[in-house]
Amino acid sequence: MAARDQQGYVGIHNDRFGGMTPIGGLIKDAWVFGILPEDETCEGWTRQQLQQLHDQVAAAWDRHGLRVANLPPELRERHARIHDAAIARARELGWVPGADMDPEME
Repeated sequence: MAARDQQGYVGIHNDRFGGMTPIGGLIKDAWVFGILPEDETCEGWTRQQLQQLHDQVAAAWDRHGLRVANLPPELRERHARIHDAAIARARELGWVPGADMDPEME
């Protein structure tokens, strides 16, 4: 969040390609696990808030062996719906898998 530290996170819908970044993935997974409601974009969230969210999401994934295949059917379906919609939106915005670079990772 280098340049955004003072304002906080820009929100998943304002992030690169609609959230095809590590933080965007974190938020989508938080939606999958019901940690956040699907209308929560995390706009304005601080690093500390995002770190706490990361810890919660990591714990949820740990319970399922870090594998989508290990999710119960309801969560697997929610994961597919959320991530498939995000991929479709990102492609509409010009995202090419593997060709993008997250500026936070530079």
